[in-house]
Amino acid sequence: MIEVVWFKRDLRVHDHAPLAAACAGGRPVAPLYIIEPELWRQAEMAGRHYAFLAESLADLDAALRARGGRLIVRVGEAVDVLAELHAAQGIAALHAHEETGLFWTYERDRAVRRWARRAGVPVFESRQHGVARAHDGRDGWAARWEAQMRAPRIPAPETIRMAELDSHEAPDAAALSLAIDPCPERQWGGRAEGVALLRSFLDARGRTYRRAMASPLEGAQACSRVSAHLALGCLSMRETYQAALRAKARWRDAGDEMFAQSVASFASRLHWHCHFIQKLEDEPDLERRALHPAYEGLRPARADDAAVVAAWAEGRTGFPFVDACMRALAATGWLNFRMRSMVTAFSAYHLWRDWRAPAQTLARMFTDFEPGIHYPQVQMQSGVTGVNTARIYNPVKQSHDQDPTGAFIRCWVPELAALPDEWLHEPWRAPRDTLTARGVALGRTYPERLVDHEQAARAARERVYAVRGEAGFRRTALAIQEKHGSRKSGLPPTGSASSRRGVARRTRTPSPQLPLDFAPRGEGER
Repeated sequence: MIEVVWFKRDLRVHDHAPLAAACAGGRPVAPLYIIEPELWRQAEMAGRHYAFLAESLADLDAALRARGGRLIVRVGEAVDVLAELHAAQGIAALHAHEETGLFWTYERDRAVRRWARRAGVPVFESRQHGVARAHDGRDGWAARWEAQMRAPRIPAPETIRMAELDSHEAPDAAALSLAIDPCPERQWGGRAEGVALLRSFLDARGRTYRRAMASPLEGAQACSRVSAHLALGCLSMRETYQAALRAKARWRDAGDEMFAQSVASFASRLHWHCHFIQKLEDEPDLERRALHPAYEGLRPARADDAAVVAAWAEGRTGFPFVDACMRALAATGWLNFRMRSMVTAFSAYHLWRDWRAPAQTLARMFTDFEPGIHYPQVQMQSGVTGVNTARIYNPVKQSHDQDPTGAFIRCWVPELAALPDEWLHEPWRAPRDTLTARGVALGRTYPERLVDHEQAARAARERVYAVRGEAGFRRTALAIQEKHGSRKSGLPPTGSASSRRGVARRTRTPSPQLPLDFAPRGEGER
């Protein structure tokens, strides 16, 4: 009989409750990663994700080998792989972290639960970070998050009693039907890379984080850049948060208040990381439907949808700053948060496209794609949650504000590099002789803009807010706020008491992703 540790998006040996529990059981341990071809056929998945994963798996295998183990890689559907292992060796227990991912992984986990019950295999799940399954509502959520993040980290096992099992050869991207996905400046995967990034951020790079994080040019260096490593679990949320707290105290003691405040801002964003994933945990189908049902059908399908979304994704909108952001994202797999919000809002408001296709496009482009952050954010920036202000970013104002010298545009839209600063942000306003003298021909060397951004913004705002006046809209919005709204421990949801009348309070939020049969908790909860 063997203890199986099913690695999913938790590719590390440090602060890993399932691995620690399996090693403590005394039986041979099988550290398992399953490459699931069907997962890689989902619309959100891309070659850059698979390349980052391969590097992270190699790093994990090396860490396991240093402790007498190794990573067992199998290819196939999870139920089939587990059934085969059970038939060959007998699975005494299956250990895993809870996962909040795509609806496909939600359905896969349900299938694994059904198989485990039939096979008589006990399954023990541990919480991966601050996202709670079958939790008691949002009241007190922040305090519980803080307590878990401050709990002692679980040390990596010193030795692993390895089960005698063979591995499959990992298929290449083409074998998984993944399209060629050039991303020449993509980050490297693996825990070692993540640790180095976190250390350099907290020791030096992060000093100007609060000021620089809104800039796509400065943010590339001043931001932590650990998001992809958190998404695949090469770093644990708890160790990242605790490292940030130590760095904040260190810089404060050293008298560098600027650095201390920057680290504090980073730590607060780790709270938000889990806050957004909690939304998808509680409603696993948010990748498919608008949070507020009144917004379904707001942006009907149009014949040119594919062409317009492609132009937006490839940086051919005619708005230099938007195009620079999308081209940078294509080449690096990363974009700072403010610009992610802007390009999403641009597709939703100015181009007036339904949020789903752009969301899948961005998911394929982000190396750090995290479903629980991505889909709630896309819905929020597209104005379909019913509880958020319509954030309609002016692409020209953002261009002047975040790239005043034009350095970012000139880097990523070189066909406009010769234009004077006066016209670089709005080439459609430039005199024809100025464009000709600088080698720019709108519609030929650089696209005409797809829309008049000011007219498009006015029309979008009217349409979005018109829905809010429909009967029943407010009651549904208040229920959404009650379920998903952020609030500090002990405080009521946003809004006055009178505005919340008639909205039933939830004393418990049963997650559709029901927990497995829990063993005594790891992660500081034993």
